[in-house]
Amino acid sequence: MQVMDAVAVRRWADACVRSLDANRASIDQINVFPVPDGDTGTNLLHTMQSALDALLRSPMTTVGDALSALARGALAGARGNSGVILSQVLRGLAETAQGISEVSGAALRRALQRSDELATAAVSKPVPGTVLSVLHAAAEAARDCPSDELDEVVVAASRASAAALADTPRQLAVLARAGVVDAGGRGLVVLLDTLAAVITGQAVETPVDAPLLPRTPESLTTERESGSSEFEYEVMYLLDDTSEKAVEELRATLTGLGDCVSVVGDGASLWTVHVHCNDIGAAIESGVRAGRPHRITVARFADQIAAQASRFVRDRAIVVVVSGAVDLFRAEGATVFDLASSSATPTDLLSAIVSTRARHVAVLPGDPDIREALEEAVAYAQAAGQDVVVVPTLSPVQALAALAVHDVSRRAGDDVVAMAEAAAATRRGELAIAADEAITWVGRCQPGDLLGMLDGEVVLIEPGPAAPESLLDLSCRLVDRMLSGGGELVTVLLGADAPGGLVDVLEDHLRVTHPEVEVTAYPGGQPDAVIFVGVE
Repeated sequence: MQVMDAVAVRRWADACVRSLDANRASIDQINVFPVPDGDTGTNLLHTMQSALDALLRSPMTTVGDALSALARGALAGARGNSGVILSQVLRGLAETAQGISEVSGAALRRALQRSDELATAAVSKPVPGTVLSVLHAAAEAARDCPSDELDEVVVAASRASAAALADTPRQLAVLARAGVVDAGGRGLVVLLDTLAAVITGQAVETPVDAPLLPRTPESLTTERESGSSEFEYEVMYLLDDTSEKAVEELRATLTGLGDCVSVVGDGASLWTVHVHCNDIGAAIESGVRAGRPHRITVARFADQIAAQASRFVRDRAIVVVVSGAVDLFRAEGATVFDLASSSATPTDLLSAIVSTRARHVAVLPGDPDIREALEEAVAYAQAAGQDVVVVPTLSPVQALAALAVHDVSRRAGDDVVAMAEAAAATRRGELAIAADEAITWVGRCQPGDLLGMLDGEVVLIEPGPAAPESLLDLSCRLVDRMLSGGGELVTVLLGADAPGGLVDVLEDHLRVTHPEVEVTAYPGGQPDAVIFVGVE
């Protein structure tokens, strides 16, 4: 490839995500500087994935547009020091590519030099032996390459970065003591190797002389117990509605609060702020004075180190996401995310999954409306190395049926299959009160009408208001409708608005109409449905 266009940028970005995913664990293992928090590979992967997502959502008319989309996405999704530096590397490429249709060898040479300048400026106190040293070596090699051919320039940069990476333990004592190379530098080498592979069409051999050894427990505990980590928290946020003067004041303030300070922008109006400090409030308040901080993230390094050392404390866990019936599911040993008291954001769902500290997690969702948020949470958990599977349940009664066959003595995969089969064999019904006027399969409903729903569709409507007699009558009619296709067990979860005596009325009715059916009822307390019904 003699020039790189927008399509090649897309191929490179996609390949970078795959390469970082393959190397994430090994990069995390060698992360000892500036704080041994074991997350550099994960942060680089998350940042590059955010960059790729932004690229896929943007029109790719020119190579400059494609690289700009990558830079914006990386900055918005940057995690950790390594993520911020990666965003500046991509920004340097994007700035150099503006106004040109294709990137040549000469253009790449200028782009790497600009990336080197921006990344160095993003760090308050640059230290030799880090990713900055690796990037600088790559930029110098590209500058000194005697050829203007794109493939020769990128291969020279790739090989120089690998040589500089091998030299990092001789520049930074903490790396030498741990017997590793710099983790951020290793991530940059992966990205440059991937670019060389895309340009040349073949893998480029860039051997690293220094061994990529995983850290020993002794090296971890020695660093932590010696008190070498002065600052215990990492604070990050995005900042807009600000000015260059306010940004400079913010950078100076944060430098007085901690270290690893970086305040970098996308060249337009958005800035990413990063600092290691002890006073979290002061770091955030400084951002409030400078502009509008948002997407604020705070992590305690001590907690990250402890989690890295003993992340999983059990093999398997069940997470149930339902509205109500919390005590019922907890009594069955499940971790419960209560939709009645918590909003189902991806962050909150991810927290529930990670908090199990289980290697294998099966999630039983009780509401189809949380699908997108749950998919995002599960993707993050899987990217971080946790085995998470969502069992297709759409109602609390299906989740209850799945949980009833859960067996820890089975293999995790077999257990998930058994739970999925139990859920699929359970028809789901619901009696609710209409909140709005709507058109249904059986006619128009008005606010306050009683709705009988079967497998997500309205099949019965009773005009409101919801008198107890109407609720009892419609409950019996709904269960009859559900049993028309057969069934042996009826499970009822009683909501907060369920009238007294409903279970007795339902049992008396079924003794006459379906004497072969067994009825089991539980107090659910859900606010969004009078009853949930399951038929197995």
